[in-house]
Amino acid sequence: MSAGQRYAPLLRTSRWFSSLPAELQDQMMDAAVLRQLAAGQQLYGRGGPPCGCYCVLEGAVGVTGIGAAGKEMLVAHIDPPKWFGETTLFDDLPRLQAAHAEIPSLLLHVPQPAMESILRGQPAYWHDFGRLVAQKLRLALATIEDMALSPAAVRLPRRLLLLAEGYGDALVANPRLKVHQEQLAMMLSLSRQTANQILQDLAARGVLRLGYGEIEILDFDLLRQAAGCGCG
Repeated sequence: MSAGQRYAPLLRTSRWFSSLPAELQDQMMDAAVLRQLAAGQQLYGRGGPPCGCYCVLEGAVGVTGIGAAGKEMLVAHIDPPKWFGETTLFDDLPRLQAAHAEIPSLLLHVPQPAMESILRGQPAYWHDFGRLVAQKLRLALATIEDMALSPAAVRLPRRLLLLAEGYGDALVANPRLKVHQEQLAMMLSLSRQTANQILQDLAARGVLRLGYGEIEILDFDLLRQAAGCGCG
């Protein structure tokens, strides 16, 4: 049994992966290799070469970019079983952002040559990867709109909901988020103090429980109310 096939049950809790043709699922799992990363270890750097697609099996990966002032910012926090890194399949350009393990992590890696071979063999599969890119583009545009129009007290619970639901990709929402308050603040361009105040308020209302490096969602209905309309 291949490394990927051993994790098939987990991989199929991804809405996107579970929707793929069975043959494509098998080809990706058979071509995949496992990557173990220590906390803080870089997966790839900004400007690095195309290197294929990844799925987080255990732990969490942070994707970072560089702001106008040269300051590093956290763009995305990726939990299992989320796929990422597929953009370079389309443009074959260097990585625009960097990725590192936030905590000890296990990843499934489908290398670029293997992905290119799969797609050459069955060009219809490009549509499936196009759907993955389109999903992330929609989220990026919604985030830009959110940053411009929504107050912090709405943006933060909305981001928690997105994280719990795997940015719309998880078949089952995860109530235990392995994310630090500082990371959450960075993703939302908030001060840590502001993020903490909002989280403490949500905790006092019974929406969530705060732990070290973890946020546990206690009531998804209350979280959706705090996040505003259209986020359920």
